[in-house]
Amino acid sequence: MEKNQKIVGVLGTGLVGSALTEILLEHGYEVHIWNRTREKMEPLQNKGAIPEASPEAVARSCPTLIISVMTTDVVVSLCEGSQGILSASPLPRYILDATTGDPEQSIDLAKRLRQRGIYYLDSPISGSSRQIRARKGVVMVGGEEEAFERCKPLYQTLAEKVFYLGPVGSGSKAKLATNLVLGLNRLAFAEGLAFAQSLGLDLPRFYALIRETPAYSVAMDVKGEKMLKGDFSADAKAEQHWKDLGIILKYAEKAGMRLPLGQTHYALLQEIIQKGWGDLDNSVVFKYLQERQGRES
Repeated sequence: MEKNQKIVGVLGTGLVGSALTEILLEHGYEVHIWNRTREKMEPLQNKGAIPEASPEAVARSCPTLIISVMTTDVVVSLCEGSQGILSASPLPRYILDATTGDPEQSIDLAKRLRQRGIYYLDSPISGSSRQIRARKGVVMVGGEEEAFERCKPLYQTLAEKVFYLGPVGSGSKAKLATNLVLGLNRLAFAEGLAFAQSLGLDLPRFYALIRETPAYSVAMDVKGEKMLKGDFSADAKAEQHWKDLGIILKYAEKAGMRLPLGQTHYALLQEIIQKGWGDLDNSVVFKYLQERQGRES
């Protein structure tokens, strides 16, 4: 790794961006950060990160940037908007976009960035912020393979498991397909848990049992304790998965494919958001199902 690759900028210090920043600091990186809400940078500043006033300021200081925000529209704004990345001099060399975003928008953005000499790698990560913080997230990368190889040491710092999948957009497409399955695993577990409760079963005992059966999924390990304890503090927000499902359904429609389970999950999460629970952890689907069962009984 080149010496200056130990200097990295992180744009977006929400749940995932903060987890990535903390990993980098622990591994001896100089990390420059920016977030629209300055207060969210303070805990990271206390740990050694360097706050900057704008994306442009971060880009000016760092040859490699990591972006972790809500949507690809925001990514585009950070790159091309006022005081954005492309206003910097010198420009960064690499952008690693951890956003779960829109593949076509990412491909178009990558083309424009490449014209300015910047390599864009869509690099979403499967896993909650807690898993990512423990380096247990799974990174899926799309982009030019040469650029991926140059950034490989950085990826290997961020996670134990990193997969290169092909051209730009491949990482985003893989994340959408992965999230479809992951969300349904989580929802099926929550529904099964609510059903077990309606039957009068002891939930901790049922939870211990189901993890040893063919019904097992990792979602049980990650979300089971939160559901049982009623702890819906966010590791991954319900609103974020609803956003992801919107993109998934959009691309399914383009392909002429129906996703009946995905559509059901999307509608359920929309009801959860309408209840004001969008900022809670996505395991809140269990609470929703409990309440609905109570209303219908």
